[in-house]
Amino acid sequence: MARDTTSSQGQTWTTRRLLAWTSQYLGGKGVDSPRLAAEMLLSHILGVERLKLYTDPDRPATDLERAAFKDLIERAAMHEPVDYLVGKAPFFAMSFTVNPAVLIPRPSTETLVEHIVQHSRRTPGFHSPLVADVGTGCGAIAVALAKHASGSRVIASDISQEALEIARENAAAHGVSETIEFVHGDLLEPIKQSGRRVRYLAANPPYISDDEWREVPPNVKNYEPVTALRGGVDGLRFIRPLIAGARDVLDAPGQLVLEIAASQKDTVLKLAAAADLSNPHVLADHEGLPRVLVAELT
Repeated sequence: MARDTTSSQGQTWTTRRLLAWTSQYLGGKGVDSPRLAAEMLLSHILGVERLKLYTDPDRPATDLERAAFKDLIERAAMHEPVDYLVGKAPFFAMSFTVNPAVLIPRPSTETLVEHIVQHSRRTPGFHSPLVADVGTGCGAIAVALAKHASGSRVIASDISQEALEIARENAAAHGVSETIEFVHGDLLEPIKQSGRRVRYLAANPPYISDDEWREVPPNVKNYEPVTALRGGVDGLRFIRPLIAGARDVLDAPGQLVLEIAASQKDTVLKLAAAADLSNPHVLADHEGLPRVLVAELT
């Protein structure tokens, strides 16, 4: 916090008072979801679930707890992502270890996972699929699919060795290490080198264009890995080769399932058609925005 947590009136800094003050302070600094941020940070410091903050609201904080909390609040007020501060991020009802070497998983990406989980369950030829997760980052897509897509096996690739180590840690934490193969390399090269063809080619590549980068908020621009965010002048630097090369790694039947920026919908539909992929369409995310390209190899 920017000021001492001791009360000028001698009142005790309880969980209730810390949450109220911190929510107001972070809100005044323009931090997104300030109440949630305060809850995440305080529960992290106290080593309890967020629910415990409300079942024991009058618990007094110790001097050491207040000092540690103050440090995190000051960093959060500078727009350092709360997920990095606590070292964890939620995704698909699971918790993932994250640090500044990997992108923080977003709810939009859950649309991609949900599509593959449901499509593989109901579609003949897609049961127990082999999936490629290109640019796995913290492993959120790979782990969620290994956990929830019945019988699935995953090849998870990344150009960053540090990201792969975090992804391996997350796979182990969720008990799916045996069903995920982690490989190092750029885009589709590791998949091609393996000589295997996959039922689903999934990716959440960097796709922010130079123009859109100017509007990216500071908590993203100043802290998350730029290499996982920026996609060149038009945002398609990585999307183009993924679409163009999909036929080289997909089995038939197979699907390309690719997260995109909403502004890229029309362009990626044309690119998919030009790559001779069938039935290209774009799924809406939780906000109703067009965010996930799906195209088929039949």
